[in-house]
Amino acid sequence: MTNAALAATEPDSLALRLASRGDLTAFLMDITAEIGADAYMLVAVTHEEDRNIARILASNWIHDAIELAGRRLIANLAEAPATAPGTRPRSILANESPDLPGLVDGEEAALLDVLGHREIYPLRLQVGRHRYFVLFSAERTDRIDLNALGGAQMRCCYALSQIPEMLRADVAQDPLSDRERECLLWVSEGKTTDEVALILGVSANTVNNYITHAIQKLSASNRAMAIATAIRSGII
Repeated sequence: MTNAALAATEPDSLALRLASRGDLTAFLMDITAEIGADAYMLVAVTHEEDRNIARILASNWIHDAIELAGRRLIANLAEAPATAPGTRPRSILANESPDLPGLVDGEEAALLDVLGHREIYPLRLQVGRHRYFVLFSAERTDRIDLNALGGAQMRCCYALSQIPEMLRADVAQDPLSDRERECLLWVSEGKTTDEVALILGVSANTVNNYITHAIQKLSASNRAMAIATAIRSGII
């Protein structure tokens, strides 16, 4: 193994002492510079009714770029083509016709190009049971070191595993809609789906949909786990 490859797999000294958002920002900026990228964005994707929305945890994108692109497009960029650890990274080229139908249209691609995100590498980060995404982008194509991305991805996974509570607190700032929270609260008190539907004046199918969305947003696998997570987080 070369010295460069070995360094890519060893824990960063900064990653070992991430204690604040400032530490996280410094770590991601170092990684961004090392791989030759211009920008980074760390996101969690939450499910809002019938769409996905990106919750931005750390980023050096300018505010106007985020607002112009929008959380839905960022979520699409992050989630749909994201590369899992151990597989070859795949880029999104904003200056070419998008080859991912339903992900980026021509107008959105042109916007990303103008904003300085011509080439984007979305990487999936698995941290325990939770999934996050990091987008590394550059103003010019072929600037990001493809051989360094795998090591950067593993280092990000390791770093984020050191701060699970910080990340969950950011994601859980306002994860549920009022209706989703109400449904989960009534279920936590032992009410059946039909009883919750009667209380809220909606159909049982609607209640089930709200609860399903709550389960997804809380990264839970079932109702009981979603309720436990919501209680621990102070959501209900």
